Amino acid sequence: MKKKILIAPLNWGIGHATRCIPIINWLIDYNFEPIIASDGDALHLLKKEFPELKHETLPSYDIEYTKKGANLKWKLLAQTPKVIKAKKAEKKATATLVEKHKLSGIISDNRFGVRHNSIPSVFITHQLNVLSGNTSQLSSKLHQSLMTKFNAIWVPDFKNEPSLSGKLGHTNEIDSFKITYLGPLSRLSKAECEIKYDIMVLISGPEPQRSLLIEKLFKELKHYNGNIIFIKGIIEPEQTCETFGQFTVYNFMTSKALEKTINSSNLIICRSGYTTVMDLTKLGKKAFFIPTPGQFEQEYLANYFETLKLAPTCSQEEFTVDKLKSIDNYSGLNMVYNNPNLDCLFSLF
Repeated sequence: MKKKILIAPLNWGIGHATRCIPIINWLIDYNFEPIIASDGDALHLLKKEFPELKHETLPSYDIEYTKKGANLKWKLLAQTPKVIKAKKAEKKATATLVEKHKLSGIISDNRFGVRHNSIPSVFITHQLNVLSGNTSQLSSKLHQSLMTKFNAIWVPDFKNEPSLSGKLGHTNEIDSFKITYLGPLSRLSKAECEIKYDIMVLISGPEPQRSLLIEKLFKELKHYNGNIIFIKGIIEPEQTCETFGQFTVYNFMTSKALEKTINSSNLIICRSGYTTVMDLTKLGKKAFFIPTPGQFEQEYLANYFETLKLAPTCSQEEFTVDKLKSIDNYSGLNMVYNNPNLDCLFSLF
């Protein structure tokens, strides 16, 4: 009988879900039975990717965001009671799922309540340190104290420099025996393709900032002379596509279509979310990063890659089509990496 492993990504954009896709495939290859648990867009996406797998709905964190990035930290802080309530609810739900499915293990991507004392429980994160401005030390300590309740911590990055997460994914504050560096995780594969699009706009992340960025980019890129494909990152029951002027616009793409489109695009304009960074590194693409306003992690990563001369960046408010002229001064995301030792990784279960 196959051992059943619960894999539960946080529903914060779709990045946590997409980076779980290679792990789900590895589990299947190693004769485990993955059971997917999440909510919202994250769950919808994984159901589309793995319609044959069992899936469960977890309590939603139901985080609300701001139109002004400067207010985001305080908006999130004010919702701490809501997060604590959701964590308690998902811990109760997890106990039910352990019994219902006779689970042999848990892999939680940033869901602190998805663990169980009776079976091995893994926490996936690239944030061993959590940046929050002048409260970064406090937020990092809190995050680390919650992580260490798990049996193991898997970090999707390189252990040594140069890395993709910089100071986010590296710390001396947690016992090293608990941490395993997986290398970056991506559901995509590099392929030699004819370049069909001059620019691909790949939108991700929460509302209302997603729609604000889409509006901004449509306005600016209408002055660009070249073929542009837009992926809005809006998960809906049916895929839609419309074409007008130099724009081809999709609401979303599944992994294979997205892989082909990125490989067929010359330049990617996107958020500097960590999963997007891993995908573009796997495909060796040139990128222009526009971090989500108020998200310290994305702002740090965008500036980190600009300092390394890998990719340019600017704020959402400051973006103009003329900013793209700087792209030739940057080498693109082109680090090489291999899969982790899966025999060792899955021996925990």
